[in-house]
Amino acid sequence: MFLGIPKRALIIVAILAGVGLIYLMGTDKQVSEGATGGGSAGCRVTVTADVLNVRAAPDTGADIVGKFNQNAETDAQAEVQNGFRKIAENKWAKTEYLRPVSGNC
Repeated sequence: MFLGIPKRALIIVAILAGVGLIYLMGTDKQVSEGATGGGSAGCRVTVTADVLNVRAAPDTGADIVGKFNQNAETDAQAEVQNGFRKIAENKWAKTEYLRPVSGNC
C-alpha cells in the first residue's frame, strides 16, 4: 500500500495514464501528418492559436479529431463553412486561427 491505496490500483492507474498519453501523442501526429490532404484548389496555412482543435465537422460542437500547435503548417482546402476551413476529409479548423501561407485560400 502507498498512501492507503492498494498497489494493484496504483498499477492500473499508471497503465491507463500511459495508454492515454500514448494516444494523445499519436493523435497530434495523425493530424500533423495525416490531415494535410489539400485538394487541387488547396493552399498552405499556419496556425496562429496556441492550440487549435481540429473537428470532424464545421461546427464548434463537433467531435475533436486532432490538434495543431501554434506555428504548425498544413495544407488546407479553399472550402469554408460556418467559419471553419476544410483541412482534409472530416477535418475542419476555425479560419480565424489559420493564416494563409501560399495558394488560393
